[in-house]
Amino acid sequence: MNILGPDGCARSRALLAALGAIAAGAVLSACGPALAHSAGSGVARTSEAPSPAAGTPGRSGAGRPETAGPGLPAPTALIPFTSRGPSGQGTWHAAGRRVRGVAAVYETRLVPPGGRKPAGIAWMNPRLLSARLYSGSTSPGGGPYRYTAPIGPAQAAHVVAAFNGGFKMRDARGGYYTQHRVVDPLRRGAASLVIYASGSVNVGAWGRGVAMTPQVVSVRQNLVPLVADGQPTAAARGNWRAWGSTCGATSCAASVPGIDHQWRSGLGITADGALVYVTGPGLDPLQLALLLVQASAVRGMQLDINPYWPVFVTYDPPAADGLAAPSNGRRLLTGTIQGPATFFQQSWARDFITMSARPAA
Repeated sequence: MNILGPDGCARSRALLAALGAIAAGAVLSACGPALAHSAGSGVARTSEAPSPAAGTPGRSGAGRPETAGPGLPAPTALIPFTSRGPSGQGTWHAAGRRVRGVAAVYETRLVPPGGRKPAGIAWMNPRLLSARLYSGSTSPGGGPYRYTAPIGPAQAAHVVAAFNGGFKMRDARGGYYTQHRVVDPLRRGAASLVIYASGSVNVGAWGRGVAMTPQVVSVRQNLVPLVADGQPTAAARGNWRAWGSTCGATSCAASVPGIDHQWRSGLGITADGALVYVTGPGLDPLQLALLLVQASAVRGMQLDINPYWPVFVTYDPPAADGLAAPSNGRRLLTGTIQGPATFFQQSWARDFITMSARPAA
């Protein structure tokens, strides 16, 4: 995501109310290129959704699907905020290649409170999936990095899903740590995605639940927490301009005023450790937070914004041991500009995260 956009983005705003949750930690940050005349930090679109189920009563519907693998049940249906929206709102469907015969990713769609367009939600089982941060020459910059676009064949043999990172570092108001080095200083209190040597992941405020340990291999910070203790933070309800410069309604040119309801993406973690990704058009920061909370996130952060940057893709090769590739990838929302080929392009210079099948114990 990109707070100021490639010299062309403008702003974003906040709405509505909240819910509840818990604690444990992580870290992350970034911003990005332009879409011809487009906005930087965070330009992209989405419109489908998967989400986890450790739901507070009232957030999830009845009926829990089959187990989603070791220790985690599949997510329960989400209760829609409104009856207006696509059929099947809140109903999960499995996506991406199976891991040891079990679905590790579920997706659904949900119209946010006060909104009209559905957002996509993805629920991921970190007990079946291993996270990895890929770094780019633009975000975070520097390098070279061991893991960078394009995804190589050795990794493609296990990739189940991939999604965008955060703003360019100049706009992220946070730090970046990977490959045993600090690319940008980590900031206390910053919203952080933390990845450990085991491939497990956490999300939280740096220094307040998540912190540096010998097991930490990557930290990606981006702005301040969007969700804490299962509720939107005060910042999520505050000035939308604090959450990054946005494109206008029809253009990302610097001369066009930004709008509060724009493409946004976010990441959260549930009380039982499932990872939840949300993206969609026409979202302000509070709506993004409420979608994460509805999907049972107890802590959450905003990732990239604007039409060009948000994207979540699952891969499902025909053969169980086949390679993930653009030809077998599927977007969470068909409206996102980026898609299955994005992470396989050498020219992709932004950071992103892959979720790959864990080997059998």
